[in-house]
Amino acid sequence: MANQKLKKLTPTQQRYQDVAKSHEPPRPLLRNFTRAFLVGGFICLIGQGIHDIFMRFFNFSEKTANNPTVAVLIILSVLLTGLGLYDRIAQWAGAGTAVPVTGFANSIASAAIEHRSEGFVLGVGGKMFKLAGPVIVYGVVAAFIIGMIKTLVKMGG
Repeated sequence: MANQKLKKLTPTQQRYQDVAKSHEPPRPLLRNFTRAFLVGGFICLIGQGIHDIFMRFFNFSEKTANNPTVAVLIILSVLLTGLGLYDRIAQWAGAGTAVPVTGFANSIASAAIEHRSEGFVLGVGGKMFKLAGPVIVYGVVAAFIIGMIKTLVKMGG
């Protein structure tokens, strides 16, 4: 669609676009927003509950409970993906399941499951890191830049 805005449409193409738009069903935006909010909020609520369990029953501090909480959320997400439940939830909730940790774990696990017939190295490993690679690279670069800025600010102040 972005390229069509750059080029001129012929009158026939414009009529076709108009007819196609008139037959497109309306999007239930309020319903979609509500579902995404509820499911995304519920995932965050589960994460907070896991965090509180680590603090209360395992004597973690607020800071040290973060990493095991993320690990448990990743494990749950991958387990639900493997069982085919995460995709069902995602179809109902839409963007609500794209909460960063669980959504990323789901996308990695989905790529691994989808390409397992191609072998462990080129299929599972290759496709997982094809997806995860850019995220990891940008995360490392962003952390480096932020670390440099923080160091420069400390040196100046």
